[in-house]
Amino acid sequence: MKTGIRLPDVTFKTRVRDESVGGPNPFRWQDMTTADYFAGKRVILFSLPGAFTPTCSTYQLPGFEKNADTFAEFGIDEIYCLSVNDSFVMNKWAEAQGLNAVKVIPDGSGEFTRKMGMLVAKDNLGFGMRSWRYAAIIDNGVIEAWFEEPGMSDNHGEDPYGVSSPETVLAHLQDAAKDQAA
Repeated sequence: MKTGIRLPDVTFKTRVRDESVGGPNPFRWQDMTTADYFAGKRVILFSLPGAFTPTCSTYQLPGFEKNADTFAEFGIDEIYCLSVNDSFVMNKWAEAQGLNAVKVIPDGSGEFTRKMGMLVAKDNLGFGMRSWRYAAIIDNGVIEAWFEEPGMSDNHGEDPYGVSSPETVLAHLQDAAKDQAA
């Protein structure tokens, strides 16, 4: 659907650890741009409705983390998890999940998600505006492959999961490698 599209240029408001800040919360604000995350790299980006939510925390995020070395074998430089949550929430979620390979991107205001056309209302769950679940392989800021869950709509009664799973993305990379070898 979105293959060949360049990612929107946005600035993400992140919090990064900086020991020079001192105190019990040694973090400072750091702006990160789309180019900072995606320029000159081949990455997997997956986006989900919310940090700490069941499907995201039990299957999707851990699956990408567990398969990071295998993804690297297929030329993936980084794996990013994006959600319409602020940096405080995303950092705590990454810590709680014990992430080493997957890096989180906070889209606190939903600007990136809106510009991607993936912002949906989740008021039926008390979430407000959130991302529809998807994954993508992105090469130097351009979408190479797109994996969107079916039924995108506001206040969807279900949380579809499968098309954007790490297993599906990995199968795509394996198939692509077989096609190149043939």
